[in-house]
Amino acid sequence: MAGKVKEGSRPPWVGLAAAVWVQVAAGSGYCFPLYSPSLKSVLGYSQQQLTMLGVANDIGENFGMLPGVLCNRFPPWLVLLIGGCSCFIGFGVLWLAVSETVTVLPYWALWFALCIATNSNAWLGTGVLVTNMRNFPLSRGTVAGILKGYVGLSAAVYTEIYTGVLRNSPPKLLLFLTLGIPTICIAMMYFVRPCTPSLEDDSLEHGHFLFTQIASVVLGLYLLTATVLDDVLSLNITISYTLFAIVILLLMAPLAIPLKMTLFPRRKKVSLIGPSDSTDKLYAGDSDDAEPLLASTSSTTNIGDLQEADEASDIDILLAEGEGAIKKKRRPKRGEDFTFREALIKADYWLIFLVYFLGVGSGVTVLNNLAQVGTASGVNDTTILLCLFSFCNFLGRLSGGVVSEFFVRWKMIPRPILMTFTQIIMVITYILFASALNGTLYASTALLGICYGVQFSVMVPTVSELFGLRHFGLLYNFMLLGNPLGALLFSGGLAGYIYDQEAERQRQAGLSDGSTCIGPDCFRITFLVLAGVCGLGSLLSIILTVRIRPVYQMLYASGSFRLPRSSH
Repeated sequence: MAGKVKEGSRPPWVGLAAAVWVQVAAGSGYCFPLYSPSLKSVLGYSQQQLTMLGVANDIGENFGMLPGVLCNRFPPWLVLLIGGCSCFIGFGVLWLAVSETVTVLPYWALWFALCIATNSNAWLGTGVLVTNMRNFPLSRGTVAGILKGYVGLSAAVYTEIYTGVLRNSPPKLLLFLTLGIPTICIAMMYFVRPCTPSLEDDSLEHGHFLFTQIASVVLGLYLLTATVLDDVLSLNITISYTLFAIVILLLMAPLAIPLKMTLFPRRKKVSLIGPSDSTDKLYAGDSDDAEPLLASTSSTTNIGDLQEADEASDIDILLAEGEGAIKKKRRPKRGEDFTFREALIKADYWLIFLVYFLGVGSGVTVLNNLAQVGTASGVNDTTILLCLFSFCNFLGRLSGGVVSEFFVRWKMIPRPILMTFTQIIMVITYILFASALNGTLYASTALLGICYGVQFSVMVPTVSELFGLRHFGLLYNFMLLGNPLGALLFSGGLAGYIYDQEAERQRQAGLSDGSTCIGPDCFRITFLVLAGVCGLGSLLSIILTVRIRPVYQMLYASGSFRLPRSSH
């Protein structure tokens, strides 16, 4: 029987508020530009060695196949605990090396330690994203935009901690990552859990999402302002701690929603599908022949049962088919629940992967080399550059979820159309980087940050809408492999090699010491190649949009997301 619970019950909102903290912690991969110069100076690495460490950073951060599989078998708190332990081990080793507590660590050991450290992000991100997408199944784009947006803001949060609290000390930053992130995981893992979701659109729920989005924008603007003030005015330690305390309060803003719902509960109650009996049908009246008001659907059925293993054996299923008790399973259609193997043979799945790989892979190349790009352009302090990229990355992630939600609800236009527009803008941005025109560095960085962020918040709900939520953790994490693959090809194989070649040429000409490259030629070829990469990505995204338009017309024909029928 379907239970009666308050619409928008408090547990999902408590879980979303806790997920905000976890997602900010899960952005430790963005800290690489903050401590990477220390790796180069203390350990004596070349730019190509440093770039390959950046590749390790991206591989660890995005290799989430294992958490993607286990999130359907383990409770969210255990997934978060594993991520916290991974962070403690990996960043602990890096701290030992940078602080010179241990001086005999080989390069390969640091490479694997960085993989392990940032792989915690995959565990943390999977645990909270999958859980909250299932808790809010009708607002997938909005939830993805909010959670991915806070990941984008994490770089600005860590930058504020690094400059204001830790006083630009890489060893202290690595120690903070070693101890701070596991502490956050332990504190929040109880609150991130599957809950009974509301299966109807509700104006009050939309208001709650709007409040969370506004709170995140305020936080982003505050972080950008605080970082600039600290860099320009050299604030004393007391003021810096005060500014950071305000950051903590702003991060707690989403908790106002469950607090308000506790103090002022709604009296109106609606019938919802409960997690334990989601396969029941709701009938109008008591007649056995009554027409079901809500037929069992794949997404509805799986909300509470996603973490339960299928106990029916193949022999039982075959016998049941032979006796006519059940129908033979058919292949799912787009919009229904796919297994990982079923998705891998679909052209649309690979098109999403390629578009995402080309957009994010090119963007992460610039992010990994942002400090060197700034130095080559004559910027001595690249902290503001990183903070600007972080804030605009956040805006892209948040606005990507909001704008794509508008397109699909009111115009039934597939979300990937945003990837088309943003990758065209990325082409222009890379050309601006390559031209090295005076005054364009900060504008180019801001544009790139916005477009880079959109790729994440569009990919996440698109995968869930086309291929379902049942195996979403694995399907989503396979997509994330596009990030380290792009870093390996474009950052490690292209940008690092060209940078070192130009630095060596300048050393032979007596223009530099060979460890640092100055001038636009350090990255010009790299940026032109990345422009071509995004040009190809925009073409593929157009093809993808045309192919999946009928699916979105079916899913959003009523103006809101319609749960498709089961594929079984």
